[in-house]
Amino acid sequence: MLAKRLFDLLAALAGLILLAPAALLIALWIRCDSPGPALYRQWRVGRHGRPFRIYKWRTMVADNGAGGKADAKVGLPAGVRQLTVGHDPRITRAGRVLRARKLDELPQLLNVVLGDMSLVGPRPEVPRYVACYPPAVRDIVLSVPPGITDWAAIRYRDESRLLGEAADPERTYVATILPIKLGYYQRYVQRRTFCTDLHILASTVRALVRR
Repeated sequence: MLAKRLFDLLAALAGLILLAPAALLIALWIRCDSPGPALYRQWRVGRHGRPFRIYKWRTMVADNGAGGKADAKVGLPAGVRQLTVGHDPRITRAGRVLRARKLDELPQLLNVVLGDMSLVGPRPEVPRYVACYPPAVRDIVLSVPPGITDWAAIRYRDESRLLGEAADPERTYVATILPIKLGYYQRYVQRRTFCTDLHILASTVRALVRR
């Protein structure tokens, strides 16, 4: 959809320009709050299964990757390292504020400009959980660019808290939450329109303001 891509590009560029002063302050805050870079990059699965690096503001200690020192210190299993669970001890003070308002997602406007993502679309997953997609569902969900927000992201904006209440967070995510998300993703792909995207963007803003 050429119109969707043009809208994404113009909106993302405008957002990056308008938010540049705030982005500078956030970057300085993150660097002052804990050692490490301001930006965090992680491999995600994009359209047609193509991997790409997603950008976020760093909200965890700098060595939080799978197998990292921070994970070892808190004894996190490999799967849970891919999730943020409850009051995760890896999250920094600045990170808790950024996550609470979803401000950590703002650097993904760079991904939109680069063409890896769209403003609206199924949220991109890490390869570990894309491997759990049923083949037919995978073909549908990965047929469009992933997005910064969608209906599932709005519904599960408190996902970390829900997982924190689970006895087995990863099992709960794979067996309960992920199938519901995939249902949202499929319906979006099959019914998407420009008006739907505008509705989702407006609903996302409302959800953040109410929070």
